[in-house]
Amino acid sequence: MELILWRHAEAEDGNGKRDTDRELTKKGRRHAEGMAQWLRPRLSKEWRIVVSPAKRTLQTVAPLEMEYETREEAGLGATARSVIDVVQWPDSKRPTLVVGHQPTLGEVVSVLLKGKEGGVSMKKGAVWWFATRRRVDGDETVLKAVLNPDMLE
Repeated sequence: MELILWRHAEAEDGNGKRDTDRELTKKGRRHAEGMAQWLRPRLSKEWRIVVSPAKRTLQTVAPLEMEYETREEAGLGATARSVIDVVQWPDSKRPTLVVGHQPTLGEVVSVLLKGKEGGVSMKKGAVWWFATRRRVDGDETVLKAVLNPDMLE
């Protein structure tokens, strides 16, 4: 299975808004567009895209211009387990991209790499790309790429 975790790009401070209504900053929009430009040629139509219903994640995925589904399992109240379950890691036959939040995505990274939840920091707008390989002695998780938006500038 292929799995990409994409943390939403830089968002504005709350300033009295509900957390779900926070929007991307100008810099965040630029970073989301840059990352989408990098991702687009690497994703086929078979990719499933799961997005938190928060405004900033929806704005992050929008420049990708691909169909997606909003799921609370990737939202602000998500856990590493809810994300792993919704994407059906490692058994899904369909490659999946998740656009979500920190610290949840960092906790997913920890589970995939270390087998247990822990703190892994993901930069705003960053992409972490994983794959799983079947081996005789069990599944193996492969970290294929980590890309931060400032690397694209």
